[in-house]
Amino acid sequence: MNPRDPAAEGALSRLTIDLGAVRRNYRRLLGRLGGVSCAGVVKADGYGLGADRVAPALWAEGCRVFFVATLEEAVRLRPAVPDATVCCLNGLLAGTEAVFAEHRIVPVLNALDQVARWRRFGDTAGRKPPAILHVDTGMNRLGLGEDEWQRVLEAPDVLDGVDWLYLISHLASADEPEAPSNARQLARFRQVRQRLPQGMKASFANSSGIFLGPDYHFDMARPGIALYGGRPNLRDPNPLECPVRIEGRILQIRTVTAGTAVGYGGSWTSPRASRIATVAAGYADGYLRSLSGVGTVALGGRSCPVVGRVSMDLITVDVTDVPSAEAFAGAFVEVLGPSVTPDDAADAAGTIGYELLTSLGRRYVRHYVETPAGDRLA
Repeated sequence: MNPRDPAAEGALSRLTIDLGAVRRNYRRLLGRLGGVSCAGVVKADGYGLGADRVAPALWAEGCRVFFVATLEEAVRLRPAVPDATVCCLNGLLAGTEAVFAEHRIVPVLNALDQVARWRRFGDTAGRKPPAILHVDTGMNRLGLGEDEWQRVLEAPDVLDGVDWLYLISHLASADEPEAPSNARQLARFRQVRQRLPQGMKASFANSSGIFLGPDYHFDMARPGIALYGGRPNLRDPNPLECPVRIEGRILQIRTVTAGTAVGYGGSWTSPRASRIATVAAGYADGYLRSLSGVGTVALGGRSCPVVGRVSMDLITVDVTDVPSAEAFAGAFVEVLGPSVTPDDAADAAGTIGYELLTSLGRRYVRHYVETPAGDRLA
């Protein structure tokens, strides 16, 4: 929506998404991969940013393979990237084979019964249907477990009749570079790949896995949160850009005396005479209630604390130290963005940036921009 539209002018909160930053993050990841191809994970509606906008931006950068979680997400994404390879991570449910074929969706097969059903569907259609084989290497979530892998070794022909695009697995602790499980999973993945009855390309590295080094890269990486500015790990500086800015409008400012309780339950009491701004953002907008009393917003180049409890539609912010010329009813504060990144807010809330991005409410007026190289969201 154009920010000059009447609806945007009257918006209580707005969300600006910089597709240029997403594209630059993709290029930075490609630089780390040194010639290895890079897919794009756009599940959960592009981590809250809008998969129908993010995927075409990545396509323009040369991304040709996209991963989503569910078949519904895959079908919805298909018109946005009609020529791309779209893959469904959650597997093949019985009875959905024809839908996968109709929309040219590649299933990630997580169990041998899924492999058997997909092969039978291909036999009926008279062709080898494409798929990706997922083997569990220590996550213990999805993928062929040890018992099913032993069945593959005993009867390799169970994998016949499918056009295998990739072998994949998922790292459980890639954001902890020193975690011993990374090396264990890598060794297991290599072992599985070596014993497959047919040559198969491999994909192992997620966002943080890319930063573990070339041993983890194989033939294709599958970043998700890194595309959207999420830090790879706590050890190193984040080389990625935050492509989102969420702003909430100040609805009212009141001056309170020292000792005044603010918000539900009176959980915060002003230690001094203070100016309190009531801002249009709350947990219905994805601003987590756990940020009560620990979150911050940015206004006039200053960090301002969220005081009192986060409510459904509103937060209260201490703007005592911000000049009245900048803190006034009608002004916008940055609730989340380059100054208060999703990772910063997540640290304060005791969660992860993924949760904040994928919890974005639908009440924001969304505005897409594409800043050129060298520029950042302003």
